[in-house]
Amino acid sequence: MAQFASDGVTIAYDDSGKRPSGRTVVMVHGFTSNRYESWRRVGWYDALERKGIRGVALDCRGHGESGKPHDPAAYDRAAMVRDIVALMDHLGLEQVDLMGYSMGARLALATALEHPKRIDNLVLGGVGGRLLEPSPNDGRMAAAMEADDPASVEDPLLRSFRHFADEQREDRLALAACSRGAGAPVDQAALAGLRMPVLVVVGARDGLAGSPDGLTAVIPGARSVVLPGCDHFSAIPHALFKAAVFDFLEGYLE
Repeated sequence: MAQFASDGVTIAYDDSGKRPSGRTVVMVHGFTSNRYESWRRVGWYDALERKGIRGVALDCRGHGESGKPHDPAAYDRAAMVRDIVALMDHLGLEQVDLMGYSMGARLALATALEHPKRIDNLVLGGVGGRLLEPSPNDGRMAAAMEADDPASVEDPLLRSFRHFADEQREDRLALAACSRGAGAPVDQAALAGLRMPVLVVVGARDGLAGSPDGLTAVIPGARSVVLPGCDHFSAIPHALFKAAVFDFLEGYLE
């Protein structure tokens, strides 16, 4: 396992190394997931290898094999963005293609807004128009992670996240702290200033993300792909997701 320290927190990552294309894709997973489950197990590592693309994926703090603070202050959005940039610096990567899913998409977008010159192409998966809506942190996700019995979690979506966390044997107290971390609302005016190519990928049945149209409408030139039959959890391994990303990176997606 490769790792480095970011703001005193250990960050675990995978790096396939330089590849013939000269292109590097950095991948950022979603909440309760990890680099293995989101990217390696479902074939993204192999797909990038076949395309001759260098793949880099981290475990976000609080997840996988990275450090797991139990203090919500450790999960400030800015701190999690710094982890991504610190990984790029650690590997000597000046510019990359950045891809995130769900929470990872929010982090990828924040990274692109703060460090636009370092992102060549941006892929946002599992987010759509609902990203622009107010989302007060009411503590329900944290409570779902902290519940002794997952059957006591009444909301089906929250129960799905809790079951997934249990399946991954994640540290639920760290995840609860992560869900309580401060996340700044998306600045729509700032989105209008993005100049790198942006792709938004959403499952047709992903009620958590909503339609991609509201998001692409405020990002100049952004493209979107809707994956038929997919919800929030089934979109990421879908072959059409990979096809859309590669078409986008290679300039074939119109």
